[in-house]
Amino acid sequence: MTTAPERAAYERLVDLLRGGNVTVLSGAGLSTESGIPDYRGPDGRRRVTPMTYGEFVASPANRQRYWARSFVGWRRFAGAGPNDGHRAVADCQRLGLVRAIMTQNVDGLHQVAGARDVLELHGNLDRARCLNCGETTGRHELDGRLREANPHFEESAGVDAGEIRPDGDVVLSEEAVAGFHPPRCLVCDSDLLKPDVVFFGESVPKPLVEQGFSHVEASAGLVVLGSSLQVMSGYRFVRRAAANGIPVAIVTRGPSRGDEQATIRLDAPLGVTLSRIVVDLKG
Repeated sequence: MTTAPERAAYERLVDLLRGGNVTVLSGAGLSTESGIPDYRGPDGRRRVTPMTYGEFVASPANRQRYWARSFVGWRRFAGAGPNDGHRAVADCQRLGLVRAIMTQNVDGLHQVAGARDVLELHGNLDRARCLNCGETTGRHELDGRLREANPHFEESAGVDAGEIRPDGDVVLSEEAVAGFHPPRCLVCDSDLLKPDVVFFGESVPKPLVEQGFSHVEASAGLVVLGSSLQVMSGYRFVRRAAANGIPVAIVTRGPSRGDEQATIRLDAPLGVTLSRIVVDLKG
């Protein structure tokens, strides 16, 4: 913290967490230090346009393209590990200061870092669900099936290992995609197999939204980590906290949609900042 306002905001954030009963809402910015890029840069503008739900269900060709790209990117995405920010959030929960953790991320890194009972607003890429019959499949099992069906796909596609995108896929040529055999449901044989995550164009399931509102309304503070809050799935909780007079702290790089509602605002790198907070809380 190099300026007086930054130091003051930091101390207020430490005090808020020290008081306990805090709900954490995390976004993609928390996982960038783990090598998973975010959809938006520090300026808040979207850098990547992912496939929408409407596009996914519209045609078998779109689903083939999605799964080809996701097949190549999945193991790199799944190989990412939690960073200091994830570990710090888990530490705060173990200290009894965090009542709930909600995340817009689909990487499961909060849990790998030791956090419990994480409310995954957008689902998790570690499973897939059939839109026809509802059958759920673990992603590791599905990956094994895809490897059997596409034994030499990565070599023939000529993929650059540095091309992973925020939702775990990579960019592939149309020629490469055309040779990919996408998955089918083992129960009903439908090709409407989709990662169990909320795509752009879908809504967060209402029960999860209501559970999130309950967490926020019962909290002494809402701490937002690494989110520009450009989508309503996260911003709605900031609005609910502010409407109820609950302090809102936002720690992220660059501007956020919730800055006007924030009572504490800190533009700082998350890993080192959250690690320092844990040290101060234990001191």
